[in-house]
Amino acid sequence: MAHKTPENEMDLIRDEEYESKSGTDIMEAASGDDQDPNQRPKKKRYHRHTQHQIQEMESFFNECPHPDDKQRKELGRRLGLEPLQVKFWFQNKRTQMKAQHERHENTQLRNENEKLRAENIRYKEALSNATCPNCGGPAAIGEMSFDEQHLRIENARLREEIDRISGIAAKYVGKPMLSSSSYPHLGAGGSRSLDLGVVAAMEELIRMAQTGEPLWIPNTDNSAAHDLLSEEEYGRTFPRGIGPKPLGLKSEASRESSVVIMNHINLVEILMDVMTAEFQVPSPLVPTRENYFVRYCKQHTDGTWAVVDVSLDNLRPTSISRCRRRPSGCLIQELPNGYSKVTWIEHVEVDDRAVHSIYKALVNSGLAFGAKRWVATLDRQCERLASVMANNISAGDVGVISSPEGRKSMLKLAERMVMSFCTGVGASTAHTWTTLSGSGADDVRVMTRKSMDDPGRPPGIVLSAATSFWLPVPPKRVFDFLRDENSRSEWDILSNGGLVQEMAHIANGRDPGNSVSLLRVNSANSSQSNMLILQESSTDATGSYVIYAPVDIHAMNVVLSGGDPDYVALLPSGFAILPDGPEVGSGGGIPEVGSGGSLLTVAFQILVDSVPTAKLSLGSVATVNSLIKCTVERIKGAVLCDNA
Repeated sequence: MAHKTPENEMDLIRDEEYESKSGTDIMEAASGDDQDPNQRPKKKRYHRHTQHQIQEMESFFNECPHPDDKQRKELGRRLGLEPLQVKFWFQNKRTQMKAQHERHENTQLRNENEKLRAENIRYKEALSNATCPNCGGPAAIGEMSFDEQHLRIENARLREEIDRISGIAAKYVGKPMLSSSSYPHLGAGGSRSLDLGVVAAMEELIRMAQTGEPLWIPNTDNSAAHDLLSEEEYGRTFPRGIGPKPLGLKSEASRESSVVIMNHINLVEILMDVMTAEFQVPSPLVPTRENYFVRYCKQHTDGTWAVVDVSLDNLRPTSISRCRRRPSGCLIQELPNGYSKVTWIEHVEVDDRAVHSIYKALVNSGLAFGAKRWVATLDRQCERLASVMANNISAGDVGVISSPEGRKSMLKLAERMVMSFCTGVGASTAHTWTTLSGSGADDVRVMTRKSMDDPGRPPGIVLSAATSFWLPVPPKRVFDFLRDENSRSEWDILSNGGLVQEMAHIANGRDPGNSVSLLRVNSANSSQSNMLILQESSTDATGSYVIYAPVDIHAMNVVLSGGDPDYVALLPSGFAILPDGPEVGSGGGIPEVGSGGSLLTVAFQILVDSVPTAKLSLGSVATVNSLIKCTVERIKGAVLCDNA
């Protein structure tokens, strides 16, 4: 699921740990024996930015207030500034915006306080002028104490709620926030309506997570990997909601619980970074789903955190709204061992007519877009973060990278490779791919993009080719075959039939299939003796990946020494292996594809011209088509022969 890149999430968390300081204040101080204890420190040297630099950084800040390391370096290079100066300027800008926001909040709170005081005065006046309904005489104070106490309690509760929401707003200021200019329909009245919708959505999420039958019906025919939501009972339980289901959309609802290796506070921090999301299945045969929402979190009295997404899809033109999200999100419970129990609810209304028939069973089961996929993805990401932070790695095993700096750099490079692969396969709308051809299960979809001024990609014209097909082989067998370096020569044309040897690896999950490896191809015919292959294999309950990219040996030596991986140019290729539906017994089955098979997506990204302004030749497209089709035939021949 693509919403926001995990490396950006970690950068956001790290950035907030720095104190706000001037981006151009540099302290000059004596060092070593030259420092006189009686001498005052020298004054700060102040560098004033030019108007052009300020305008460029202001423009970039409006688009992205939290640039990552690569973006800061690129911006600094373009403006003639050090990356540290750019970083400090953005920190100062966020501090300035936070101060403005807090002043605005304080003004609102003062106005609210004045209203409460005026209301209190009215209550006192009404109390002093109250009369007894029986005799018409002045009422005794004691007769009004219950109502007065009730009003006092309600006023106190409102004050606490205002303070709490203000605290949350101040905490997350500077991160992507909804503005009225983005949604002109959301005026003052709309804002109040949204506030009410947020509270209602939170209550709905909690009830959906904690209620069993008759709202959730146990699945008896194995058509889905989860309990089924009773739409009739849902309509009775939540009669208001976001309105009736639009024509042409079908409901998808799922619920899943799991324990993840991260504490509850860090989970909330990561989840609160998201405002829009693009959900995708790694296949050109399944359209992506894009949603806009407000994400609201609240800690309840029992310590449980609830994070709910409140849909803003109704503010978009209905003509482009193929997917509408009802209140969805998760409950996060703290566990004594530092882990967290996550219960996820996913509830959408979607037009799925564009989904290809071989993926229908997978999508209908909830394994493609449902709660089980959310929880499995979250669990894998927590495992990755735990692997990045690990410091007690034994150096006893051959090939294990034990250096913390080398591990972090290599895992960061692998993560960028995986994200680049996914955006290419799913034709993400957030990335500038242009589709050239492809339709139907047997065709190859080819897309192109021009790569310029990106140190993480080779400059030139890049072609991305992807195709998906069904195999009557269990997903685990396909995954083990593709990730095994000993069987690589059976399908990898680029290895020239040479022996592939693993030079180094990092385990980044509990399953032995979750790892990052550095491979060398030993081929007498190979002219690329200075090239290595970076490969990540990953598996969970909803699917598996084997993703790889050729990398320069000198660049990888820098990475393994803890150097910056952002300047390693790579183009990923690889495979996504999904089940063809939920696990079923002999009485179930998936008629069009059978039971227990695999849906395999093969995707390549290839540089076809090193000049970005060159014209794309038809010969390049034909070559990529031929390469991917030849690879597909080799894989089919190998795994079907093994399965016979």
